[in-house]
Amino acid sequence: MSIIIGLEMRPTHLWSLRREIFGLGTLQICLAALALTGVGLAFGFPWQVTFVGGAGFVLTSTAIVMQLLGDRGDISQPRGQKIIAILLFEDLLIVPLLAIVAFLSPIQVVESTADRLQGIGIAIAAIVGLIVAGYWLLNPLFRLLAAAKAREVMTAAALLVVLGAALLMQVSGLSMAMGAFLAGVLLSESTFRHQIEADIEPFRGILLGLFFLGVGMSLDLSVVANNWQLIIGGVIALMVVKSLVIYIVARLTKTNHYDALDRALVMAQGGEFAFVLFAAAGAKVIDATVQSNMTAIVVISMVLTPIIGILFKRFTISKDEQSLEGVRIAEGLSGSVLLIGFGRFGQVTSQLLLARGVDVTIIDSNINMIQSAERFGFKIYYGDGARLDILHASGAETAEAIVVCVDDKDTTNKIVDLVQDEFPLAKLMVRSYDREHSLHLVKQNVDFIMRETFESAMGFGEAVLKQLGVDEHDVAEISENIRERDQERFETEIAADDVNAGVGMQYTQSKPRPTAPLVKPKQDSKLLNESELDPPKQNN
Repeated sequence: MSIIIGLEMRPTHLWSLRREIFGLGTLQICLAALALTGVGLAFGFPWQVTFVGGAGFVLTSTAIVMQLLGDRGDISQPRGQKIIAILLFEDLLIVPLLAIVAFLSPIQVVESTADRLQGIGIAIAAIVGLIVAGYWLLNPLFRLLAAAKAREVMTAAALLVVLGAALLMQVSGLSMAMGAFLAGVLLSESTFRHQIEADIEPFRGILLGLFFLGVGMSLDLSVVANNWQLIIGGVIALMVVKSLVIYIVARLTKTNHYDALDRALVMAQGGEFAFVLFAAAGAKVIDATVQSNMTAIVVISMVLTPIIGILFKRFTISKDEQSLEGVRIAEGLSGSVLLIGFGRFGQVTSQLLLARGVDVTIIDSNINMIQSAERFGFKIYYGDGARLDILHASGAETAEAIVVCVDDKDTTNKIVDLVQDEFPLAKLMVRSYDREHSLHLVKQNVDFIMRETFESAMGFGEAVLKQLGVDEHDVAEISENIRERDQERFETEIAADDVNAGVGMQYTQSKPRPTAPLVKPKQDSKLLNESELDPPKQNN
């Protein structure tokens, strides 16, 4: 299961969440760890034991939360991204926590401080070595295997990487789960990550089932029977305190009441890495009975979380909750053009295509906009264009052109990556958020880029000059001059980036040169009045 978690943690995407990871994550984890340690002290345990218990319980179950977010479709939503950022920080926290546990061990249990430092050094060296090897060797390895054109070989290689990383971590004194997690993170940065995800997709449910089976088997019912009062009291106290801290932190960071409450309940349980921490502390900081009790508390909290989530959804109503009643779901579609995103930009683009009689399939994830557009005769299908299965269901593999009109850089980049990897024969035309985004898309070698505000701003400026009495010929000359200068500057920036990166970009002659993000309109053309589309009003 750790490999699936790791595949979701793509570093380049998560770097954009660094403020949430190191800001929100640090604040929540520190406050929660202090509060949970206080709970342990209130139960009368020594401070070393309470620290291990509190630190273990603060590590939320990534597997359970990711599954809940995926089932609800919240992974790509802002509230889901914040939860994922916190989960990542918690997963990374296991390494320093294991080091702290080693130093908490009594002197009589370990040989010397030097031995402890040596063990920590070996663990850190193993992690660094794994990351370096994955960064430099994975792509060449899978490129070689891809030449065989056998999916079984790719799947076997991915599993071999995971097992090797897990074995390396175990030999280094860490956990196999940590190794599998790091292997998943490294594979998520591979050029072949989407192929790997598609290959292991059939096994996702089995792996998740095995994970929960393992969690259930770790629960010693005899321990629960002998210490049921302590365990039940611990579950209630820890879940309530952790939920309260998470809610307070969420509200302090200006999250609305519903999302803050939802985050608090979803993340109220302990996690799988708590077992790793408790095992490392066993026979050193905590005795076997206390370890069993702590494990039982974490397991029961994990079992209760989905139940609490169902009850929360049943008895509360989110202001953002939307019904899919009457909304067409993207499934089994086909068309010569697949248009992703039906916001203001997509609306105008689609009208030109529809007016020409082009067979267009349009998908969007904004239910209110879809329902509103339906009243004006538009046929829009519900679907998240950043998901590979939705792209397949929307007919991306048969489309001549895929037009991305989404108003979000991260989502756009993810769609571009998916299309480039899975549907290379389709023409890829992308709405660019800004100049910096255009530079990024050029390096992705898309077929055409349009900066979303450039042409409208140019047209508006031309209109202002005409209102001021400037001759139309002069206006056209000024406009042309600005476009040429902007194009020259844009190409200079691309060349500078190529030189700094030490890479000479090669452009295929079969495609329009992707460095031209501007389209020179005919002087007698008129811009479509967006107010005519009145109904669907959203930020896309």
